[in-house]
Amino acid sequence: MTTTIQTQTFDAQRVAVLRQVLDIAVEKIAVQHRTPATKAMMAQIIVRHAADGITDTGALVTHAVRAGADGAP
Repeated sequence: MTTTIQTQTFDAQRVAVLRQVLDIAVEKIAVQHRTPATKAMMAQIIVRHAADGITDTGALVTHAVRAGADGAP
């Protein structure tokens, strides 16, 4: 069985928007959960959903906040 992984590339402007989405989402979680591990997890969620075609920044923030609300495992 062969697994194919598709990669998504983002231009500089899109990366800047995704960074802003992360910053907004981090501000919406409890301070004690704003660790580098939680931020990395939230960033992965944002990039994954953006790669799946979600362009709505509100939706991306919502997904990231849900993922980071309890901190990283």
